[in-house]
Amino acid sequence: MENKLHVQDLRISFRTGNGKVQAVRGIDFDLARGETLAIVGESGSGKSVTSKAILGILAGNSIVESGEIIYDGQDLLKISEEDFHKIRGDRIAMIFQDPMSSLNPIVRIGRQLTEAMLLKGRIRQRESRRAFRTYLKSLRDMMAASATEDTQRSRAAASCGKFQQFEKKHTQLEAAYNAAHEAATEALDDIEIISFELEKNTVAKGAADRIKDIARCSRESLNDYVVAPDKYKAEVTQNASDLEENFKKKDYKAVLGKLYRLREILAEGAERPKPNFFRMGYYLTFSSQPLPDMPPEKLNAFLLDYLEKDFMEDFLSDAKRAVAYSANQCYDRIRGTLQELEAARSVFAAERLDRKQCMGTWKKLGAAVRETIDPLAVGRDSLVYTFSPGMKSELDKYFHGVKANVGILRKYKREKRKFDAIVAKGGKPDWEVADAAVTDLELIKTNLSHIIDRLTEHYRELLDAADSRDYHAETIGVIDYLMQNASGIVDRVTPRIARHRAIRLMEEVGISEPHKRFRQYPFEFSGGMRQRIVIAIALAANPDILICDEPTTALDVTIQSQILELINKLKTERRLSVIFITHDLGVVANMADRVAVMYAGKIVEYGTSEDIFYHAAHPYTWALLSSMPDLDTNEKLAAIPGTPPNMIYPPKGDAFAPRNQYAMQIDFERQPPMFRISDTHHAATWLLHPDAPKVDPPKAVMERIARMNQRRETAND
Repeated sequence: MENKLHVQDLRISFRTGNGKVQAVRGIDFDLARGETLAIVGESGSGKSVTSKAILGILAGNSIVESGEIIYDGQDLLKISEEDFHKIRGDRIAMIFQDPMSSLNPIVRIGRQLTEAMLLKGRIRQRESRRAFRTYLKSLRDMMAASATEDTQRSRAAASCGKFQQFEKKHTQLEAAYNAAHEAATEALDDIEIISFELEKNTVAKGAADRIKDIARCSRESLNDYVVAPDKYKAEVTQNASDLEENFKKKDYKAVLGKLYRLREILAEGAERPKPNFFRMGYYLTFSSQPLPDMPPEKLNAFLLDYLEKDFMEDFLSDAKRAVAYSANQCYDRIRGTLQELEAARSVFAAERLDRKQCMGTWKKLGAAVRETIDPLAVGRDSLVYTFSPGMKSELDKYFHGVKANVGILRKYKREKRKFDAIVAKGGKPDWEVADAAVTDLELIKTNLSHIIDRLTEHYRELLDAADSRDYHAETIGVIDYLMQNASGIVDRVTPRIARHRAIRLMEEVGISEPHKRFRQYPFEFSGGMRQRIVIAIALAANPDILICDEPTTALDVTIQSQILELINKLKTERRLSVIFITHDLGVVANMADRVAVMYAGKIVEYGTSEDIFYHAAHPYTWALLSSMPDLDTNEKLAAIPGTPPNMIYPPKGDAFAPRNQYAMQIDFERQPPMFRISDTHHAATWLLHPDAPKVDPPKAVMERIARMNQRRETAND
């Protein structure tokens, strides 16, 4: 399963006037494509801090002490704010607990939905254009460099030139098709609304504008591959003109007739299969022949045959040679960089790091590592791309800490002397001295060593796998990458297209009468409807990952259920990866694929939904299950005794020990490791140690599991 997000050893603290609060203390998890990961825990457990770190919206007093969050070959903890703008709200979107925190109360809903589409659409077009041109130039250079004969070199330049030439034609054809198809679809939507009004003899305000829009969109839909001009052009044009004229005369019967006919023609056109414009672009550019009159399926097959024989076979051969050549060049550079990495270890292992020496070594290593990036690699190698910013971030923290620690220790010693003096006089202070919030310099040196170790190991794995690469499959991927970016260039989002897509999104998230509600303000919506609007805004950019931070807490139970069902439906339909944050295990019972239970900044249990609900192993998870209401519970729900610890003074052992009736002496002395229960299930509790006494879950948990099993068996029958 494709992994979309990788979080490793994430540690985040916050500076406060009373000391450093350790909010997240070394957590690891992955998020796969199309799955829902629920992060569950009480307030203050660190779950929301984790989500905000992923989105790059941590508070200004935060300290990222270690770890990485890898998405699309980038460490989100190290990238610039400018780079985050390309990800935040676009590829990673978030739904907050209070929908009004995401909505502007004095701006109409429609504008808030379309604003991001228009902005992100322009950015995406620029990025696609840049990626296409840069990659094609690199491919041409490598084709020429890998050529062994003059004829191969000249053919490489000519074939890349031809590729760029017919791609231009491809983008023109696809852009025209997209505009016509959007116009046809928009006209069909408006026809449905106005037809209903006319049939019921209730012509609403704004109907005249809608008629004009239908006529305009009908004309704009005239395209060879949407509404064939040779067959329907004259009829569509005439009907569009008659439509406006008849409406002015209030001849609604005639208007309905024109609308029905336009709907019939546009529906037929909108449902036609989309031609392959990549193949068509080549044929129209170089064949000097008109397109043959064939059904779309046969035409696509004919165009593919022509493209392969006339161009693609030689181009693929040259591209495959270039991909292999570029990879081997990189392997040679990797071998040299491995030696430099080994030589640099001693610089970052010194007892006290020297700033000038470290920064010089970092620059040298960073340049060497960048040279190992294959210009023809379609995907990003996260370890290579994150090496230099990761090293720089750790070095900056180290040398800042060297200076800052002096003042912090001075303040700590002053407070400690004051505290000790009061105690020595027999007093009992009503305050404690927080541990000095110093930067852990040894931890940073360990992090630096870890970054070098991981890249070194990764490079060796790449070299070991060099002989098993499938360059033919990779070359096909190269063509797909170029086609994808060419299509991105023409995916222009106009205000009209944005409006149409926004209305579609409103329908998708279950908002009735979207055309009417498009112009309303947030205060005209209920809480549940506002949350649906926020979900629609989050989906507007078609993100990879959707983070839901307690999205149902402020809603009543009925609306909660509807929103949860909606998120589940959208996840399945769009293959979204979802991180669902909640304090209530019951909320995610029927929607989470995997569950991470957090307490005091650590993940204390991690497993599939089946593992957590039917085979929970940590006492904190048992406590959450015991406090979860269901329809069959007759007894009073068990509250978790005590309160979470003050993370300015993090406990020495298991943070849950003071609230845990099953706690042993070791729980107060040492933090438990994460014990493996199965391949999918892990828990951090000393109860899983081989020498620990056998302890069964509480009676309430056992009874709940029995009831859930019984319901499951009944449902299966």
